[in-house]
This record gives sequence, C-alpha cells and structure tokens, in this order.
Amino acid sequence: MISNIKILDGGMGRELARMGAPFRQPEWSALALMQAPEFVRAAHDAFIAAGSQVITTNSYAVVPFHVGETVFAEQGAALIALSGKLAREAADAAPVAVNVAGSLPPVLGSYRPDLFEPVAAKKLLKVLVENLSDTVDYWLAETQSSVAEVEAVRDVLGDDSRPLWLSFTLQDNLGERGNASLRSGESIEQAVDAALRVSASAVLFNCSRPEVMAAAVQAARAALAAQGSALDIGVYANAFEPADNKRGANEGLSKIRQDTDPAGYLEFAQDWVAKGATMVGGCCGIGPEHIAALKNAFSE
Repeated sequence: MISNIKILDGGMGRELARMGAPFRQPEWSALALMQAPEFVRAAHDAFIAAGSQVITTNSYAVVPFHVGETVFAEQGAALIALSGKLAREAADAAPVAVNVAGSLPPVLGSYRPDLFEPVAAKKLLKVLVENLSDTVDYWLAETQSSVAEVEAVRDVLGDDSRPLWLSFTLQDNLGERGNASLRSGESIEQAVDAALRVSASAVLFNCSRPEVMAAAVQAARAALAAQGSALDIGVYANAFEPADNKRGANEGLSKIRQDTDPAGYLEFAQDWVAKGATMVGGCCGIGPEHIAALKNAFSE
C-alpha cells in the first residue's frame, strides 16, 4: 500500500446534479449557490465523509462566462463569499482535519486559452480573491490552459503567503512522442517553469482524460527533479467520454464514460502515484464513491 497521499475531493457540478440540486447550463454549479446552497454544503459533507482531506470552494462557475455580466455585477461577490463560507463550515465540522482550497477558475472560459486577456482576467480574479480570502487555506488556480493564466493569478494574489496550487488542463491526446501538453500547446516543462517562477507550492493536472495524466506526471516529476525541486504533484481527472469532451464549458454537457467506475478510476490513480503524484482526487463525474476508493487504497 502506498501511503501519505493527500486525498482531494471530486467534481462538484456533476455531484450536485446527481443529488437533484438546481443544475443547468450555462450557470453550472453556480445555480445551486443561487437557489439551494444547502446542496452545496451536503456535497462538501459527502466528499469529507468519503475521505477528502481538502475540499474546494464551489466558486468555479461564479464568473460572467457562466452566470452572465449582470448577475455577476449584482451577486458575484456575495455568491463567491457564500461558496467560501459553505466550504469552511463543512471543513470545520469534520471529525478530522480538512483544509479548504479556494477555486480560482479560468475566468474568461474553460479550455479556451485563446479567450484569455490579462486585464479583464485580473479584474475578475480580484473579485474572487477578495471574497474567498477569509475562508480558504490554499489557493487553487484550476483548469488553467496556459502559462499566461497562472501568471495573472500570481499577480492578483501578490504577496499572499498561503500556498498556491496550480492545476493545468491538458490536450485530449498525447503527442507523437507520447508527450502531454497544455491546451495552449505549451509543454509540461513550461508549466513547471512557470510554477517555480511564481512560487507555487504544487503542480496539478485536472479536467482532462485519465489516459493523458500519467505522462504529465512523469514529465513534471522529471522537470522538477532537474531543477532540484520536490513540489507536490497532483491529479484529478474527469470522466468524460473522449469523443464527447466539449471544447467549451458552455457547449452542453459531455457524456460520462462507463469505464471510470471507482475501481477503474483507482487503477489510473495507482499509475499516477507510481509515477510521482502525491495528491489525487477527481474532477467532472468523479463522486464520493470514487474518493472513498482512493482513500481506502492510499490511507496510512
């Protein structure tokens, strides 16, 4: 048994939908915050009960890309603060130590490095940071498609001393040489260089196919070793059908594949850990039952 692996949580949006919470596009997981926040708390509680040692605030979709400019202007700050409050309360009520990661999403569109613009992004990131700051233990810039996106996050955080975790989303297929790359086309080595440059505490890969994660972990571990760094490496993959992995987050709901049941997902995770991952969890379609399987396999 491999131990000392940090267990993250799973995908909030699909878990809310499974629970019967208000859920639709384009609002995604933000709709429950607006209409039935008790479901968000219940989802956090479910992941904690399954073994998550870190839960993530449900702030990913509280950006104009999902909720619209008007709703964000009128309610964005309050909804972001509520996402932090719900996660903090769930963590504080847990019978064991649980930390809260503040989700900082790709504010101008998931999987769309072409839409990134630093001035607009930093304006939105500032609202997220200001309204999560009182409740989080870590900052988690997740589903980042490019180096420029994470540099903007660091600029907004400034000298905030809390650990910054950078999580990148990857292209669906490996390159001709079996190399993983960011959705921007940048390499894993470039992502690692950026993480070290902005003083990140961990490099992760998320919201990507399980099949591409091992190559990313292996490349990240080698790149870190070459620079004398022992940063943590994490993985939380999604469970989308490969042929139905939408290019944009508002293009409809991708179908969930059938071969990423808890046992199947655990097999992928064991390979990631063998290649150097020190943190594992799940993204879209990965629920508490998957987290329980990870916890059982990697607990001390």
